[in-house]
Amino acid sequence: MKAGASTVGIKRKRNKFLVMVAIVGGAALMTGACGAKEAGPAAEGQAKKEVIRWRLQSYAGPALNDFVVKNAIDEFNIAANGEMIIDVYTADQLVPQGELFRALQEGTIDAVVSDDDSMASPVDVSVFAAYFPLAARYGLDVNVLWNWYGLNEIWKEAYDEIKGVTWLSQGSWDPCNFATTKPINHLSDLKGLRMYMFPTGGQFMQQFGVVPTVLPYQDVEMAIQTGMLDGVAWSGITEDYTVGWADVTKYYLTNPVSGAWSGGWFVNTDAWAKVPPHLQQLFKLAIDKSHYFRLHWYWYGEANYRVNGGKLTLTTIPDSEWKIVEEAAYKYWDEIAKKSPRNAKVVAILKKYIDTMEKAGAPYRY
Repeated sequence: MKAGASTVGIKRKRNKFLVMVAIVGGAALMTGACGAKEAGPAAEGQAKKEVIRWRLQSYAGPALNDFVVKNAIDEFNIAANGEMIIDVYTADQLVPQGELFRALQEGTIDAVVSDDDSMASPVDVSVFAAYFPLAARYGLDVNVLWNWYGLNEIWKEAYDEIKGVTWLSQGSWDPCNFATTKPINHLSDLKGLRMYMFPTGGQFMQQFGVVPTVLPYQDVEMAIQTGMLDGVAWSGITEDYTVGWADVTKYYLTNPVSGAWSGGWFVNTDAWAKVPPHLQQLFKLAIDKSHYFRLHWYWYGEANYRVNGGKLTLTTIPDSEWKIVEEAAYKYWDEIAKKSPRNAKVVAILKKYIDTMEKAGAPYRY
C-alpha cells in the first residue's frame, strides 16, 4: 500500500510540473506575439532587441501610393527581418499635406515622401520641386540633374540648415498635364479653368487665366463631378487612370507644364540617428528601388493610356502658341533666380542642362 501511494504521489507531482511548464510556455508565446517592441526569443546569452517602428506618410492617395511608395517599403519590411517596421500612410491620413513638413520636424511622423513645394518646406529651393515649369521633359531629366549636375549637393546644403529634418534623396515621377471636363485646343481655352494643381505650377499658370485650387487629395474626384473643379493638372495620364480622375474628366492636353515631377524622401533627424547603419543602408536601397520602379512604370503608363486608355480624348495646343508658355517659363526662372544665390545656382544648372540636351539632339531633345 505504501509503495502504491508513493507511486501515485510521484505521478501527481509530475503532472503538476507538466501543467506548470505548459502554462509558462504559453505565457511566453503570448508575450512574444503581443509585445509591440518584442522581436522574438533571443538566442542563449543574447539580449532581446527592440523593434524599431516608424510611421511614413506620402503625398499620394491610396490607389497611387501602392505604386510610388508602399511597394518599396513592403520590400524593406521583409528585408529588415523583424528589426524594423515602417507603417505607410497615404495623403492627409495622419496630417494635412500642407502640414507634412512641420509634422516630420516635430517627430509626429518619422518619414515623408513628397515634393518639397506642397508640404511647405521652408528651404529656398523648394520652389524647384514638384513641377517647376518646363524644367524637365522626361523623368530621366530629374534623375540626371540631381545625380550628375550637382543638385544633390545643393539639396543637402539647404536641408542641413533646417533643424529636425534630414533629406535623403530626390527622384522623378510623372509629367504634369491637364485632364479636364472641357476641351483645350488653344491657349485661350485655359482662361477660367479651375484646376487642382501644385503651388508653383499653379502660380505660374495663373498668367494664362488658370485658377489653381487646393483641396484634400481624396476630395478632388467629387469636386470635379460637382463642377467645383474643371479638372486636374496634378499629374500625368497614368495617375489619372490609376486613381479614377479619368472617369470624371473627358480630355487630356498633351502639352506638359513639366515633363516630370521631382519628389523627395525625408526623415526626422532624431529618428534617423536611432536607426543602425545597416538598416539605414537598407532604407536607402529601398528608395533607389522605388526610383527605378517609378521610372519604368510611368514611362509605360504615359504612352499606354494615351493609346489604349479609351476614356480621354487627346488635345494639343499648337507649337506656335505653346512657345509663349515656354518663353514665359524662362522669364519665371529668372525671377526665381533673384530670390537667393542658391536659387540662382539652380537656375544656372537648369539652363546648362537644357543647352547640353539640345546640342546633343535626338533622342535627348527633338
